[in-house]
Amino acid sequence: MPVTYEIDKANRIIRTRCIGAVTLEEVVDHFRVLEGDPDCPDRIDVLLDLSEVTSLPSRGNLQDVTRAMSRIRDRVQFGSCAIVACTDALFGFIRMFEVLAEPYFSESHVFWTLTEAEAWLTSKHPTVLDGH
Repeated sequence: MPVTYEIDKANRIIRTRCIGAVTLEEVVDHFRVLEGDPDCPDRIDVLLDLSEVTSLPSRGNLQDVTRAMSRIRDRVQFGSCAIVACTDALFGFIRMFEVLAEPYFSESHVFWTLTEAEAWLTSKHPTVLDGH
C-alpha cells in the first residue's frame, strides 16, 4: 500500500509515508484505518513524508483529504504537522494543502528534506523524535 504509517505512542507522533502514485482513495482509506487504530492517541503530531510520491493531487483531491480529516476529528486531533515534499510542483500543492488544512493542525510547515522536517517537529516538542 502506498500510504503507510507508524505511531510512536510515547511521543504522540504519527510518521506517515506516501510512496509512488498515491490515489485519493488510498489517502481516505488511511484516515479510516487511523480512526479505528487502538494505538492512535486522541491528540497526535504528524510527520508526513511525501519524498517518494510520483503523483500530484488536484485541488479537489486536497479538499477531499481535508473532509476526511474533518470526519475523524472527534476521534483524533492533530497538533503540529511537518510535511516533506521534494519537487517544486508537489511543494506548491502542499502549500495549498496547508491553507485548506489549517483548521485541523495547530501549525504546519512544508520542508524539502526529512532532516529539516524532523528538526522542526523536534523544536516544537523536544521529546518528539528523540533518539531517532
